[in-house]
Amino acid sequence: MIDQLFEFVQNHPLLVGAFLLVLTAWLVYETRNAATSGVTSTQATQLINREDAVVLDLRESKDYKAGHIAGAYNIPQSSLDSRMNELEKHKSKPVIVVCKHGQSSGAVQAKLTKAGFERAVKLKGGMMQWQADSLPMVKK
Repeated sequence: MIDQLFEFVQNHPLLVGAFLLVLTAWLVYETRNAATSGVTSTQATQLINREDAVVLDLRESKDYKAGHIAGAYNIPQSSLDSRMNELEKHKSKPVIVVCKHGQSSGAVQAKLTKAGFERAVKLKGGMMQWQADSLPMVKK
């Protein structure tokens, strides 16, 4: 099997080179995005406790009612533009953006930063990671 791999690499150097280039670019992109924009559950807890951070939950209301971080604002992503004024008074505080898996919160984080929020960050892994870390949730 290893012999076949070496033979493939020797017969297709451009294809292998292109693959390695794309892989390297993807790894660099993911590393930069992960390091600069997200916080872990532990870091989020510290922001909430020490700096009175605001938690913005982007999930739909039924998911929010099933369990959310205490004190979180529930503004579904689909209605964020029309309800952005509810967050205006928190522009100087850290704002932790939370979604279900931590994937769609990046776009909202960028939107908040563009709107003048000084410290908008997303929760890495979203509520799934929060639950996996056995952190407290409020159910309504």
